[in-house]
Amino acid sequence: MKWYQLKEQAAGEKRLWLTWQIYKILGKKAVKIIAFFVTFFAFIFGKEARRCSRKNLAIIGLQPSIINQFRHFLEYSYSLIDRMEVFSGNYDYKKIYFDNEEDKNSLINDFSKGIFIICSHLGNIDIMRAFIDKYPNQHVNVFLSADQCKVFNNFIKNIKIDTSISTYPVEEINIDTSIEIKDKLSNGEIVYMAGDRISKTSVNSEVQFFGHKVMFPIGTFKFAQMMECPIYFACAIREGENYRIYLHKFSSDLPKAAKVIQMQKEFIQFVENLTPKAPLQFFHFYDLFEQE
Repeated sequence: MKWYQLKEQAAGEKRLWLTWQIYKILGKKAVKIIAFFVTFFAFIFGKEARRCSRKNLAIIGLQPSIINQFRHFLEYSYSLIDRMEVFSGNYDYKKIYFDNEEDKNSLINDFSKGIFIICSHLGNIDIMRAFIDKYPNQHVNVFLSADQCKVFNNFIKNIKIDTSISTYPVEEINIDTSIEIKDKLSNGEIVYMAGDRISKTSVNSEVQFFGHKVMFPIGTFKFAQMMECPIYFACAIREGENYRIYLHKFSSDLPKAAKVIQMQKEFIQFVENLTPKAPLQFFHFYDLFEQE
């Protein structure tokens, strides 16, 4: 089973809206308590997701005990609460730290050039938006699945807030999309796209990930190099109540085709190096390592 065949019900529109209402009335602590019990029932009845969690945790180097499997589920639920706070503009950016100040300064200096950020499903990259919100002139463009675009856009509409984020369905990228995104980058905007999930429509390549063969979207890296702007890999890992952002700026003088392969290789190494810091935040609840 592939990730796009699963419905991420925990992040569904109705659940997000209900969580928001509880959050407004009772606060974040109450939402986390409720999330604990909801996650418990999801864990009990989510046989396939438990199997995938067990397998994935073992491969990335964490003992896949029943307790760690549940903690894996719970980490994901708590990340959704943080994501909701970011979407609503309520997340405190003072809880965000950069692992390297030079990387942070490099990112800020590149704002005017437009930035293409390749992210992963390790940690919670949405947290980075709370930092970028400090810079009101920075417009963000995010590639999500079509279902996720709908959830996000409806949530923002329902809570009636202004946002500087535009979403694009990753399944519908075409020449017009490429031209539009390139224009936005030329105007100093920011683009996010995941580099670690295949889709039914993307161009995928077989790579080695934690010593196993997996299929990753080579199209993400081709798209990034076509944009002719600074490219960063980014990951935000939760540390207690705070988040630490890790960045890696990609740079290469190789020809275009070789540059794409090198970019994907460095991205995979970037994720592999960071995963041991927070294996329970490795948010893949499908069989990532399934042989094609």
